[in-house]
Amino acid sequence: MTASAEISQEEIAEFVPPAEELEVDKIFRACVKLEGSDLHLKVGRPPIVRINGVLKPLNRGPIEDEEMVRLCLPLMNDRLRQVFEEEGGADFAHTVDVDGEIWRFRVNLLRQMGHVGMVSRRVNNFIPDFEGLNLPPSIERLCKYDQGLILLAGVTGSGKSTTIASMLNWINRHYRKHILTLEDPVEFVFSEEKCLINQREIGLDVKDFGIGMKHAVREDPDVMLVGEMRDEETFMTAIHAAETGHLVFGTIHAASAPTTIGRILDLFPEDMHASLRSAIAFNMRGIVAQKLLPSEKVGRVPAVEIMTFNPTVKKLVLEGEDKKLSDAIRMGKEDGMQDFTICLKGLIDAQLIDRATAFEVAPNVEALKMALKGIDVSAPGIL
Repeated sequence: MTASAEISQEEIAEFVPPAEELEVDKIFRACVKLEGSDLHLKVGRPPIVRINGVLKPLNRGPIEDEEMVRLCLPLMNDRLRQVFEEEGGADFAHTVDVDGEIWRFRVNLLRQMGHVGMVSRRVNNFIPDFEGLNLPPSIERLCKYDQGLILLAGVTGSGKSTTIASMLNWINRHYRKHILTLEDPVEFVFSEEKCLINQREIGLDVKDFGIGMKHAVREDPDVMLVGEMRDEETFMTAIHAAETGHLVFGTIHAASAPTTIGRILDLFPEDMHASLRSAIAFNMRGIVAQKLLPSEKVGRVPAVEIMTFNPTVKKLVLEGEDKKLSDAIRMGKEDGMQDFTICLKGLIDAQLIDRATAFEVAPNVEALKMALKGIDVSAPGIL
């Protein structure tokens, strides 16, 4: 396994020229130095940083209305201010210099109860490899496809974007391809190795997602990142790109790989579900569902469920037998599949999580108990 791919400061500076020093940058720096993943600013509360999944207030007084406006508004240019005023919120990227190193944040400004507020996520300055993320080797299989759709499923903050970045960077290290991303905003800045990589930010490089995708088909991509499957248009655009010979990555909010199918169907009217099942069965290559768990050894570690689309899974999707998909995953190890039970057992065996944490999130507690006793729960008829 190769080492994690470092992003040089020169590349970050070239992509996002450093802005003038802002008052709020002091708080961003505190988040970086505390190794926080998220920063929350709310009127009436001190700044709050999420550290290893736990929210912790900074040792200072609460932020009042006037200070909040003074901290947040200079972050936005005229276009973003217009969006903020019209929509009550705005998403964008912000960079800050911390001891000579440039750090990138994904920022959401919002209004709540008539007050301005902010939530920002710190983006790592390096793209971890699969080993660094404690991801199973079968993730690599999904990166080797030439065509199809791969979805990362999970709640907000479950590490979906980091896993996708790691997958794209694996492709970057091993193949000579053109990777095109449409992001809102750009999260990880890639360092080109074997691939040609173009990263387009919605609102900055292209007006909106629809226009970006219309242009994308003329830009000769081999691999595409299209972001979150949040509506009918996004999913149909992704499926069309997969059908026309591209390897497409996206994310979706779903609790597990099997329930992702229903989550996709919920985006569409019922009379389209049969044709959608066909499109999913023949174009989807894999669904990776992910949860981030607390770990005393590494801070947080992903628990991952992988469903690849072997003939059994395709048949179940086509026939609407989604309830049987969990069994297909459990018995699909040879096709690169793993369920949460096997993943949790592996994390316990590697001493990355404790048993209490595993049982708290286990979808099937009895299956996990059996697995920890050495019983092969992947065998047909065991569960």
